[in-house]
Amino acid sequence: MDSEALKKYSALHPKPPGLTLHYGTAGFRTKAEQLDHVMFRMGLLAVLRSKAVASTIGIMVTASHNPEEDNGVKLVDPLGEMLHPSWEEYATQLANAEEQELQETVTDICQKAAVNQHKDASVFIGRDTRPSSEKLSRSVIDGISVLGGQYHDYGLVTTPQLHYMVCCQNTQGQYGKATLEGYYEKLSKAFMELIKKSPGSGESQRHLKIDCANGIGALKLSEMQPYLPKELLIHLYNDGTKEKLNYLCGADFVKVHQKPPRGLDMKPNERCCSFDGDADRIVYYYKDETGHFHLIDGDKIATLISIFLKELLGKVGQTLKMAVVQTAYANGSSTRYLEETLKVPVHCVKTGVKHLHHKAQEFDVGVYFEANGHGTVLFSKAAETKIRQLANEEKDDEKREAAKVLENMINLINQTVGDAVSDMLVIEAILALKGLTVQQWDAIYTDLPNRLLKVQVADRRVIDTTDAERRAVTPPGLQEKIDALVKKYKLSRAFVRPSGTEDVVRIYAEADTQENTDALAHEVSLAVYHLAGGRGEPPQPL
Repeated sequence: MDSEALKKYSALHPKPPGLTLHYGTAGFRTKAEQLDHVMFRMGLLAVLRSKAVASTIGIMVTASHNPEEDNGVKLVDPLGEMLHPSWEEYATQLANAEEQELQETVTDICQKAAVNQHKDASVFIGRDTRPSSEKLSRSVIDGISVLGGQYHDYGLVTTPQLHYMVCCQNTQGQYGKATLEGYYEKLSKAFMELIKKSPGSGESQRHLKIDCANGIGALKLSEMQPYLPKELLIHLYNDGTKEKLNYLCGADFVKVHQKPPRGLDMKPNERCCSFDGDADRIVYYYKDETGHFHLIDGDKIATLISIFLKELLGKVGQTLKMAVVQTAYANGSSTRYLEETLKVPVHCVKTGVKHLHHKAQEFDVGVYFEANGHGTVLFSKAAETKIRQLANEEKDDEKREAAKVLENMINLINQTVGDAVSDMLVIEAILALKGLTVQQWDAIYTDLPNRLLKVQVADRRVIDTTDAERRAVTPPGLQEKIDALVKKYKLSRAFVRPSGTEDVVRIYAEADTQENTDALAHEVSLAVYHLAGGRGEPPQPL
């Protein structure tokens, strides 16, 4: 390592005094002007990680659904998964090292992680459409170059596209071609194969309105449009030409505010969906004849996919184990439907994509979605091999056809990470094959009314949880109080958990009616305020 070059380049990307950042599930995220040194240093870290695992590593410059003035960065591991937890600590350590400790910190990471400095390093870079992203990705390149790493800059891509490229590269093309064309071709081919089998295919066009959150999704969908069959007509809104990224639009806005985005006019019963800023989340929605807005979130997407896959797995007659992974935020009605009606095992894990992904890997077929619309389906190597074999060799027509549909599903799903483009095509294919309208999909079960609140506290660490964040262990007396409050209402539950990013405690409540839900949420927020060191005015009734 050339210590003089490191010193010289690091001085061009100085760390603001006193700034401390933490690498979490979303990587680093903050105001764009505070990130120059972080980007440079993540370039360094990607080279070290690449040398340590002798594979290509990805770096994505994005802050997803955050406001346009923010930015962020996350690293992508060899198979397109999120950065290994032990390296999250190195990322935090490196980002917060003072100028004069930088060399020492790099050496320390090399020793701890047994990095072979003589190995080659290769890094793929992608970025979203934020005004600050291009300059910040140049800082990443400085970091890669100073340690002698090779890089390929994909420029503007969705986050899931970068995950896909990294996986393709490290599987020597087995997962697909590591190019945008490769991505578009693989997904559109699988989609076309699927909808060929749908009732009335070729006759009717399927219209879908898409809110692209004024982000990268719009650019990439318009590039993909020529690859898609004429049966699917997509209409893009909030394409980034007029308004600000994520402003009053996008999947996060629609989910949180339970209302349509600005800039998309909805007629009754039209199918609409929203991507988030970096196109790794999707939610669907529609307005009924009375003008009432209906949201179809990640829970209902997981349910639709599970119904479809369970039916196919039944037809191929293999003993493949399927399960759904949720968090405590999943609506109680979805959990009840999956377990009691569909008879599919459901597992609850801590909030955060990495926990869901990890759990889903335990099954032959693992479906996971967060209620916010981030999710995908994972197939074990054994299940994938079996399905592909049946699709080619099975003598029984019905079994072979079912296996072929499953094989196309495997090709259409981006197994590396939640992907709004891929998930949208999966949903559109299932609705077409099952002949379902958006209303019929919505009617599979009725969501229990729910409410999310947050309470400002002096220190969020006073709250500690267990049982996949469904029960509070500290402060003493809080869980007992919540239990007593929940008993007052029908079909009710409530839980509290500390935010991962700010000194607030998040509260979730559901019950048989909205009135009861709001009352329960308010009473729980008062309990948190009084027992967990609330700040400012006590929470007011809704």
